[in-house]
Amino acid sequence: MTQKRALVTGASGVIGSAIAERLAEDGHAVIVHGYRHRESAESVSEKIRAAGRSASSVVFDITDGKAARRAVESLLQEGPIQIIVNNAGLHDDAPMAGMTGEQWTRVIDLSLNGFFNVTQPLLLPMIGTRWGRIVSISSLAGVMGNRGQTNYAAAKAGLHGASKSLAVEVASRGITVNVVAPGLIESPSVTESFTPEQIAAMVPMKRAGTPEEVAALVSFLASEQAGYVTGQVIGINGGIA
Repeated sequence: MTQKRALVTGASGVIGSAIAERLAEDGHAVIVHGYRHRESAESVSEKIRAAGRSASSVVFDITDGKAARRAVESLLQEGPIQIIVNNAGLHDDAPMAGMTGEQWTRVIDLSLNGFFNVTQPLLLPMIGTRWGRIVSISSLAGVMGNRGQTNYAAAKAGLHGASKSLAVEVASRGITVNVVAPGLIESPSVTESFTPEQIAAMVPMKRAGTPEEVAALVSFLASEQAGYVTGQVIGINGGIA
């Protein structure tokens, strides 16, 4: 397998770092993106290199279209990026009746506008190689909705529509576009928010998923074997219907 360059946004978090590490294990040259957590992104990159694999880190604000384009164009000087994992996102929860305009905009800017700002400048170079994998990380909230998360659900549902449309546009170029929608995944925020008993009551499998399980699904979607899977929103949620 020839080594491909893979960019993972928001790769300093629990799921993002697991995805970056797994793609590096798969033999790709991983670019670990961070913004507010610069040190964490560099730490993930260092951990991958310490294991004898290829990684570098990059820091830029994906909500700033001009800054993102400059950063992406700089990365492209070393060659096309053929795997994109749009993982960056944030929660800023509130019932919509009490939600501020800033809360609404911040969440949509990062999850949805960030997808455009990073992916769009990478498309033509990727199309030129006639091979690519674009995977965006969504959420069960984007599929089912969730109390207090109208902003987050709107951003993620928008990602679904954008990904399905982009999948049609680039399918003939050997590029697939898919969405992974995790449910409850082990993380500090899940541990703080839910007791094991609550998780068991909500999830048919009676447990939270692991970041590594999400990373394994992304790994498959980024592989040669997934070349006929495109335009899909794939849940990984332990059976929550």
